[in-house]
Amino acid sequence: MTTVRLGGALKELRIHLCQTGLQSAGVREFVEKSYVNIKKANPTFPILIRECSGIQPRIWARYDRGVERSAALTNMSAEEVLNTLKQLVK
Repeated sequence: MTTVRLGGALKELRIHLCQTGLQSAGVREFVEKSYVNIKKANPTFPILIRECSGIQPRIWARYDRGVERSAALTNMSAEEVLNTLKQLVK
């Protein structure tokens, strides 16, 4: 079971992915396997999943004072996506 505590300076997470593209396969697997557990552990934290045909998968983290960081998720496995999310949470 995947549990990640979200909050503190982190204010929002956005995950952008393609519904069918091979480059987003690991991101889709991450959403299917981990999203529910992460959301249960952080019920009021905004986690936005945005699907758009043909885009490169990416995760965006918004922090205090409007600061944003992002990371490409292209061709990553579900585990690598989780590790990238954890790095953005730190």
